[in-house]
Amino acid sequence: MEKDSEKKFEVFNSFGQQTNNFCWTLDKPESTIIFGSTLTKKFPDLSILLLHGPLGAGKTTLVKGIAKSLGINETITSPTFPLSQHYPSGSPPLIHIDLYRIDQAKAANEFFLQEEEELKAMGGLMVVEWPERLSLSLSDAWRGKLDYASNNQTRLFQLFPPFDKANNLSTSSR
Repeated sequence: MEKDSEKKFEVFNSFGQQTNNFCWTLDKPESTIIFGSTLTKKFPDLSILLLHGPLGAGKTTLVKGIAKSLGINETITSPTFPLSQHYPSGSPPLIHIDLYRIDQAKAANEFFLQEEEELKAMGGLMVVEWPERLSLSLSDAWRGKLDYASNNQTRLFQLFPPFDKANNLSTSSR
């Protein structure tokens, strides 16, 4: 059986850099968790991650790995109905929000800005699912895109650093 650290090393050595973004193939939920648990170590300046992807692509599974890397032992669930989950025990604390149920950009923006204010006070990390509901310019945020591969059995994850105009994923679909 492989050691967890060997798996982490393998996941991060499998990335390919394409222009200014990174791309990984994740073959199962366990790989997505391992990837998430290594993401905050590989990119320590990550404070806001806007996580794009269709339903069921593994966004919350990725957040489970991120939470693990922050020392959070609580069960991580999708905040689709409560809209946000706060994990103050993490190092740094984690705020996980899901904007799927907010239809209007103005309401999504207001909610995000309230959560961002709390994030700054906590000095934490925020992961935002369904950021396309926002109409804000968030040039300091990292952007992640998690999607099904053509075989529908693996996932592709692309990571875009802040201020990457060449590969800008708009926060708004409006």
